[in-house]
Amino acid sequence: MINLLPPGQKKELEQEGILKLVLTFGIIVLAFLVSLTLILVSIKFSLLADLRAQEIYIEQKQKELEKPETQELKAKIKEYNSILFKLEAFYRRQPNLTSIFEEISFLAYSKGIYLTTFKFDSQASQVSLTGFSPTCEILLQFKENLEKTEGLKEIVFPDDTWLQDTNINFLVSFKI
Repeated sequence: MINLLPPGQKKELEQEGILKLVLTFGIIVLAFLVSLTLILVSIKFSLLADLRAQEIYIEQKQKELEKPETQELKAKIKEYNSILFKLEAFYRRQPNLTSIFEEISFLAYSKGIYLTTFKFDSQASQVSLTGFSPTCEILLQFKENLEKTEGLKEIVFPDDTWLQDTNINFLVSFKI
């Protein structure tokens, strides 16, 4: 197609086209900004509504916490926690008799010593054991192993224990 319009009119048509393009682009940008503003405003109102709902929920929970029943429950929980703390501290101070007796039994039976009785005095943390040893040398090794055992102190074998060379019935006491 051949355009027979004078150059002035051609320029005018080009400017009108550019103007229409700019106006169209401006309207699109303006519509985008208006819709973005509306979206942001709706988000704001939604968040404000959620915030108010949370504030109401918090107020209700605070009222519940101020009730006498809740206060009594809190006091009971504190009391029980205190008792549990004291019990835990008590049990931590107690010696672990199971592991100590297990270690002593291993020391005895590995040497051929037989333990017959086990007595524990909790007031003095004193343990008394009676047993049988086939020889004095084995009993002496058992005594040395007891002295090396961590957590045992004041290990005492009565003097008459060492008078026999074989078939020894012995008594040993120690503190934990």
